[in-house]
Order: sequence, then structure tokens, then C-alpha cells
Amino acid sequence: MAAPLSAAAFLAALRAEGVKVVETTGWRTHNRNSKGAWGPVHGVMIHHTVTKGTASTVALCRNGHSALPGPLCHGVIAKDGTVHLVGYGRANHAGLGDDDVLKAVVAEKPLPADNEANTDGNARFYGFECENLGDGKDPWPAVQREAVVRASAAVLRAHKWGKDGTTSVIGHAEWQPGKVDPRGLPGGMDAIRKDVAERLKHPANWSPKPPSPPKPPAPKPPTTDERITALEKRMTALEKRTP
Repeated sequence: MAAPLSAAAFLAALRAEGVKVVETTGWRTHNRNSKGAWGPVHGVMIHHTVTKGTASTVALCRNGHSALPGPLCHGVIAKDGTVHLVGYGRANHAGLGDDDVLKAVVAEKPLPADNEANTDGNARFYGFECENLGDGKDPWPAVQREAVVRASAAVLRAHKWGKDGTTSVIGHAEWQPGKVDPRGLPGGMDAIRKDVAERLKHPANWSPKPPSPPKPPAPKPPTTDERITALEKRMTALEKRTP
């Protein structure tokens, strides 16, 4: 059980983790706290937006729409890896989900299948919406995926979560039956959790080394036929130069 970070501490944690942040106007006090609890918090939830275009996506996540008022998350992770902060406090992002999943998140144990929608997730999770159509075809740039890992690790590090397991970061599909997001995220949520856990073994300013370029294959020795052909060519050349 943990009280939410202050907005200032949340921002500082993201920046310390190397996340590029854009602050939208009034994000620190833009929330749905008047409609319900915000906290205690237990983890981070990742979504996709089903939208295209950063500016319109950020506007939608900040303002919401007639059926679902904003903010719809705390941060929007754009294609270029920038995290746009759009609200802080209770946000309309998680909805009702499975209480058994929440228990597993709290205990940092493997997640059970979500088959119920009986628990308020908006009070319990930080939420990041990722700019993606969610059709399984829209690409997830490497910088965007890295921002998902870094933003999630920032929150976990600040709360000292993730020491006993890796399930403090979940996808919306793992929380609420019928949801599919974040669809297409390379490696899925298991790989995201693995990468977050690796980050937490290092200081916040750590960056993984890029993979070494593959070594060129060793040259193959010439075959007997190739040697004979080369020798014949040299002999012919010598004969032509002999007076």
C-alpha cells in the first residue's frame, strides 16, 4: 500500500530515469479526484490509444470526450518517445478490473487470468497511454518502447516496487476482461516487465549498451579446384611475358 507520489516527485522521477517530458498546461491539478479515490496506488498500467497523430492524441487524452471525461491517463507516450503529462490524480484509464489481479500486483506474484470486473483500477494504478492504432500493424518505434520501460521503471523506483517480482507493471488487457491493449507492443508485457526489472538493477541514469555489430564471417579457404585455376592463370600470364 502506498500513497501516490506528489506531482513534483512524479515529474522528477521521470526525468531522472531519462524520460523526455512535455508538461501540458495545468496537468498537475487536472484530475477526477472529485469522483472517487486516488490511492493507495500499487502499480503502472500501459494502454494504447487507437489514435494517430501526437497532437490530437494528447488533446484527447487530456480532455476526454462526452462519454468519458479526461484526463484519460497521466502521461501520453508519443511515437518519438516523448511523454506528454496530461493529468495527475485520479484518471479515467483503468476502469473496473479483477481483484485477484490486483492482489497479485500488490504481492508481486505472477498474474492470474482476468475474469472479473469488480475493482476500481482508476484509484490503484498510474496510467500511460501509448500513441498507437492498436491494430497489430501500426509500428512501435524502439524509442517509444524504451520510453514505456523508462517511465514504468521511474514509478517503480520511486515507490521501491519491483524488488520481489516484476508484476508492478501490467497491460490493460491483463486487468479488465475484453481489453486487448497494448496490442502489438514488441515482446508483449512480459518483455516490458523483464526490461523494467533490468533497469531497476542499475542507477536511474543507466542506458543499456547497444548490441555489438555482427562480426563478418571468416573467409573460406579456397578449394583445390580454385587453387588449380588460380595457378593456371598465373602460369598463363608468365608464359605471355616470357620472350
